[in-house]
Amino acid sequence: MRKLGAGLGALALAATVLTACGSDDGGSDGKTVLNVFAAASLKSSFAQLEQFYEKAHPDVDVKVVTAGSSALVTQIEQGADADVIATADEETMAKLGDRAVNPQIFASNTLVIVTAPGNPKRINTFADLKRGDVTTVVCAVTVPCGAATAEVEHNTGIDISPVSEEASVTAVLTKVTSGQADAGLVYVTDARGAGGKVTTVVDPAFAKVVNKYPIATIKGSAHGEDAAMFVGLVLGQTGEEVLSTAGFGTP
Repeated sequence: MRKLGAGLGALALAATVLTACGSDDGGSDGKTVLNVFAAASLKSSFAQLEQFYEKAHPDVDVKVVTAGSSALVTQIEQGADADVIATADEETMAKLGDRAVNPQIFASNTLVIVTAPGNPKRINTFADLKRGDVTTVVCAVTVPCGAATAEVEHNTGIDISPVSEEASVTAVLTKVTSGQADAGLVYVTDARGAGGKVTTVVDPAFAKVVNKYPIATIKGSAHGEDAAMFVGLVLGQTGEEVLSTAGFGTP
């Protein structure tokens, strides 16, 4: 079983990169800047929701920052300017304590295996990732996708030996699509977003490990009203439609 400390170097790097991502209260054009921190797997969906919100509120400039959930939480703990946060599991959100105001579940996700198009290594099950001829990348156990992978390992009694552990699910997907690994464990939504760049393999064990995504405003936000309205957009019909199209499950 992989240890909790694995991948911390990658997470620290991700946190450092994010340090400069905060925005001032007002943009150069006088608009209110609303900083939304979102798990990497939400990147495409939240980019669409950003456009919806800005269209309805032309005086607001929504800045969506995406990274591994743990790196986002670290940034907020270190004082990053965030108004809203959405993480890929409840455990990571809980680390913020009362800084995360009224977290609410808005989506769910499960793991799948992705391979090169056509699945050249003929990977058909989670157990196949143990084969000596298969190189696999996963998320570090300190981020939600890695914690989910570890739970699958525990449930099945199958311990895989990844060649690398990444700070976000996006990084795992990139390792596979760039040919640096034969297989990777990512979310259903990431596999769907990759389209023909990957082949998807499902194992029944994945259905038993469901990540629930919470969203919350940040205590003390200078833009509390806009933050609450953005959360309302995500929780409402528009958010549900965007997320469903991306492959997310209902809460």
